[in-house]
Amino acid sequence: MPEIFELEFMRRAFVAGLLISIIVPIIGTFLVVRRYSLMADTLAHVSLVGVAVGVLTKTQPVIAAVIASTVAAVLIERLRGLKKLFAESILAIFLSGSLAVAVVIISMAKGFNVDLLSYLFGSISTIGGVDLFLLAVLFLLVLASVALFYKEFFLVSFDEEFAEASGVKARALNLFIVILAAVTVSLAMRIVGILLIGALMVIPVVTARQFELSFRNTILVSIAFSLVSVISGLFLSYYFDLASGGTIVLVSLAIFLASLAVNRPE
Repeated sequence: MPEIFELEFMRRAFVAGLLISIIVPIIGTFLVVRRYSLMADTLAHVSLVGVAVGVLTKTQPVIAAVIASTVAAVLIERLRGLKKLFAESILAIFLSGSLAVAVVIISMAKGFNVDLLSYLFGSISTIGGVDLFLLAVLFLLVLASVALFYKEFFLVSFDEEFAEASGVKARALNLFIVILAAVTVSLAMRIVGILLIGALMVIPVVTARQFELSFRNTILVSIAFSLVSVISGLFLSYYFDLASGGTIVLVSLAIFLASLAVNRPE
């Protein structure tokens, strides 16, 4: 057995990484197609508020992050449904507002500490059994949801008004998608970090779309790129003593640049 797999925390990191590699691009595909890519970053910044509250009160930062991001996701969808503001404007307000709240809370906690930094940038050594259990539950929920509502998700993502006219409960499905995104962002931050999870949710999907595949194949290829990014990033971060989150995203960016070179117009 290679040395890297003799360490329990690395075995947990790889299991978590495999789960995240599949979950994140599935959710990311529906967001990117809806031109809602900024949602991932927005929810990540809202999660930071939950983490800051958890660290300040010495409670469970992950649970607080899930609650904060889920509440924000519901509010964002409600505001978007009113159609009085552009979706990008709503996301920008929540992104900057949540960051401001997080900064204030962090200042109350007398600045950054090791725990908070591990959430910001990812820390594979802090992944525990509870994290793996929650990720496994989310993994099953996402796969079951896509299997049951694939057609509806597809219609809502490409044309919400047509989906409504076809009898699809578009608003409910939109809300469900962003709630899944909120929970995914909060649970994945241990591997990638709050500041970088948005990139992992978007870059593999954008890379896959360079190949002009069908929607289903775009999801599958984005999962493949995500798997390569996470697994390679974990190996590189371990053997070269690098930050796991940043390394994973850099690998993902390298794959994206390679896809541009392969698919450049002649």
